[in-house]
Amino acid sequence: QQPGRGLPAAVGALCRALPPRARPAPDTLRRARFDRPQASLDFWRLLYALLKQIHGGKWTESDAIDNQIRFVKSALWYHGYGRPELYRLPSDGSAGSRELLLAFSWLLHRVSLLEQLLAQNRVKTGDETSVCTCEDALPSSQKTTTEMAPEYALGDRIDVRYLQWLNGRLRFQWRSLHAQHQEQCKLLHKIHLFTSGSHMDQILGHFSATETDLVRQPENYKQLLQLLDSETMQLEAYLEWKQLEPVYWQWMETVLDNMAEEGKMCESQDAHVEKSGLSKATSCCPWADGLTGQIDRLSRDLMTLHDQLHKLVTHRKAAWCEKVKTREEELEKEGFSAAARKIQESVELKLLDLTSLCAPEKKKMHGSCRLVFRSKHPASKTGFDGCVSKEPVSAVSAAEVIRDLQLREASLGRELKQLQEECRRRLDEIAEGLDRVICIPP
Repeated sequence: QQPGRGLPAAVGALCRALPPRARPAPDTLRRARFDRPQASLDFWRLLYALLKQIHGGKWTESDAIDNQIRFVKSALWYHGYGRPELYRLPSDGSAGSRELLLAFSWLLHRVSLLEQLLAQNRVKTGDETSVCTCEDALPSSQKTTTEMAPEYALGDRIDVRYLQWLNGRLRFQWRSLHAQHQEQCKLLHKIHLFTSGSHMDQILGHFSATETDLVRQPENYKQLLQLLDSETMQLEAYLEWKQLEPVYWQWMETVLDNMAEEGKMCESQDAHVEKSGLSKATSCCPWADGLTGQIDRLSRDLMTLHDQLHKLVTHRKAAWCEKVKTREEELEKEGFSAAARKIQESVELKLLDLTSLCAPEKKKMHGSCRLVFRSKHPASKTGFDGCVSKEPVSAVSAAEVIRDLQLREASLGRELKQLQEECRRRLDEIAEGLDRVICIPP
């Protein structure tokens, strides 16, 4: 299928699959393909709204455009977007719509933008909670992007007291969040207990908070139906987008090809201007020939010096490698006991985890689950009911989740203790090399 045939339908489905408040016009993407400055502001606002929703922040359309652009650049840098042309765009949003189109397409592919937005904006009619017992590894794109965007990086020196204040503030907010979560669980327990046996679905058996609110205020069902209709239309657009997605990526390939061709044309024009300027200077100035000869002689001298330096560096590098090899052999004899101690600690840590490793592999839980109250069943079947399947077999008890989390906590605690011991040993080695310094452990 040609990129141009189904492109309007693909772009339209993509726009309809986005949240209503951040839904762009299809013409915005088409204008950005030709780098129209009129589409730059719309694209900055679009990326700002989408990234704010992903990161759970509040946003309003009245936010200053420079603040929106600053946030978008920082968020893209956090996600691993490394194209430097985007970070050089002006802060007034006057240019760069095609660069923003590339960043938007990169988010679609790299971070599953549509899927995240659909999951976050889903209408929740049941009482749900997030359960995760798997070991989430940080994506490779984020392991090397812990710092902020280049133009927004912090200074070279940071006051330690400011970091301590941030740590204390984070701990306080964590305790407040935990207390609020406990209060929410208590209220949900009361709702589930008082409405037990009232639901038509015998597997659930009780109302959720949303259903209880509808029973108390029946007039709110119209708003709920509108939200459900909007979500249904959004899901239908997403299904249509998945069918037409290859057309969109073929179109983006043509965008990249055009950008590469324009870049080559600009380079050739710059080279032509430099050559023409040099020829004009040679023809107009009688002393230009002598200057050109001096430049050639200097170039030959520089090449000769470069060769000599290369030979010298190679010789010294070989000598240093020989010295390092000799020193390594000496250190191997001295550090044998330290290496043996480190291996022993590693073996002990592996032995502590041997029980969990030899246990039968269980399916790790990750995602959102619906809370279901079970009072007349054994403890092995009380707890969570999967949000996709409502069969009792797929139910997960809170006791199982707590037990898995406790095992994970113990493993992380042992790993933390090992790292602390290693850091303390390294600090002791550094302190031994300091003269006239006394280190007192805390």
